[in-house]
Amino acid sequence: MTETYRIEPLTGPFEASLRPPGSKSLTNRVLLLAALADGTSELNGVLDADDPARMREALVELGIKIDERAPGSPGSPNDLKVQGGLLTGSERAGHVSEKSHQSFELSQGKTSGGAGGGGVHLGNAGTAYRFLTAACCLGKGTFELDGIARMRKRPIAQLVDPLRQLGAKIEYLGQDGYPPLRITGGTIGGGELTMQPTLSSQYISALLQIAPYLDGGLTLCFEGPVTSVPYVAMTLNLMAMFGIEAEVDPSFTRIHVPQGRYKAATYNVEPDASSASYFLAAAAIVPQSKCTIKGLGFRSLQGDSSFAEVLGQMGAGVVCEPDSITVIGPPADQPLEGIDLDMNHIPDMALTLATVALFAKGTTTMRNIGNLRVKETDRMAALETELTRLGATVKIEGDDLSITPPTDPDWTIPAGTVIQTYDDHRMAMGFALVGLVKSGLIIYDPACVNKTFPDFFEYLQQLGT
Repeated sequence: MTETYRIEPLTGPFEASLRPPGSKSLTNRVLLLAALADGTSELNGVLDADDPARMREALVELGIKIDERAPGSPGSPNDLKVQGGLLTGSERAGHVSEKSHQSFELSQGKTSGGAGGGGVHLGNAGTAYRFLTAACCLGKGTFELDGIARMRKRPIAQLVDPLRQLGAKIEYLGQDGYPPLRITGGTIGGGELTMQPTLSSQYISALLQIAPYLDGGLTLCFEGPVTSVPYVAMTLNLMAMFGIEAEVDPSFTRIHVPQGRYKAATYNVEPDASSASYFLAAAAIVPQSKCTIKGLGFRSLQGDSSFAEVLGQMGAGVVCEPDSITVIGPPADQPLEGIDLDMNHIPDMALTLATVALFAKGTTTMRNIGNLRVKETDRMAALETELTRLGATVKIEGDDLSITPPTDPDWTIPAGTVIQTYDDHRMAMGFALVGLVKSGLIIYDPACVNKTFPDFFEYLQQLGT
C-alpha cells in the first residue's frame, strides 16, 4: 500500500450489509485456550491479521501444531485445527515441555537461532505479549519475550507483580516495569490475590486463563473497579466453553477459578465488534444511510457491540437482533447530539466516537479513558493533535477527553492536511470516517490497519457502491 491514502467522500446516503473479519479479542483468547486444552480444537472464522499472527507463531514455537485446514472446511486460513497439549510433557501436567524453551533476541528484536530453537518477535501485539507472559510462567525452562520499541514503552508491572506474588520468577531485562522480560517457568503456584485497579483488563484475563493449571486454582479479589469488565466477562465465557467454570461474585469483586484442565472445543469466532463500529458509525454520520453488521447481535460476547447503543443515544436509529446490528443515520436537518459518557467498559470505541463527535451538535465528553495512553500509541495525545488540526476544540482533564466540533457546520478540511496515524490501526480507521463526509482527507501509513483489519479500506470502498 502507498505511503498515504486519500478517502473519497460519498455522494449521498448508502445502504450496506457487511460481515467484518473475526474478532481479535476472541481469536487471541481461543488460540491460547485451545493450545492449553486436552485434545484438538476446531476454530472457525479466526482473524487473519498481524496481531493474532504473532500469537500463532509463538504457540507454534512452543510446540503447538496449528493446521489451517480444519476438517470439513475449504482450507481457509480463517479456519484452524489446533492440537492442544501446550502444558504437557514435563514432570507435572500443566507445564510447557523443556524442549519448547524459547530465547528471544533482545538487541534487534529478531528471531534467534541458538539451542532451544528460534524465537518469535511479538512486535506490538500487546494482547499476545500479556497472555504469553502468564502462560510461560507455567513452563519448564527460560523464556525471553520482547517486542518493538513501542512495546518496550507499554507497562507490564501490573501483570508481573501478581505473577511474582504467586511465585513466578520474572526479570526485567531493560527498564523496570516494561518489556523485555525473562521468565523462568515452573515456580508459580495458586492461591488468592488482591488486585488493585489495573490499566488493562488483559492483565486480569492473562491470570484467569492460566488459573486452572495452578495448584488449587486461583482466586482474584478486586479492590476498586475492574477496567473493561466486558472483556473479563468475555474471557470467563470462553473458559466455560472450554470446560472451566469460574465462580463470579455478582458485584464482580471476586472471581474463583478451580483447578482443572481445559477440554478441546469447536468454536466459531464472531465478527470483530471493534471493526464493525467504523461502519455503524459511518451510517450514523452520513444522513439517512443504513448499515447492517451480520453475525453480530445482542448475543455477542463482545462488549464493544454495545457501541451501537451509544450511536442511538446520539440520535441514530438502532435495530439489534440476536445475530445482527443495524444503524440508520438521521436526516440531514436532525444532526447527532453530543454525549457525555463513561467509556471505561469500551475504551477501544473512544477513537470511533471521537470522529463521530465532529459531526454532532455540541460537546462530546468521554470519561475514564486514561488507559488509552498505554495503547499502540498515546491515543489521548494523538486524538488531541489530529482533531485540533481538523478544527475541533479538544480538552483533556485527567482521564477525560472532551471534543467540540468546528463552529461552522460547513467546515472543511484544511488543504494539505495529512492525518498522522502513529503506527496505530485505530487512528487510521477512525479518522477515515471523516473522509466519507468531508473531501480532502488523507491518511498517512494506511498499512497500519494490517494489525487487525488488513482489508479495511476495501470494505470502506463498498459503502460507495
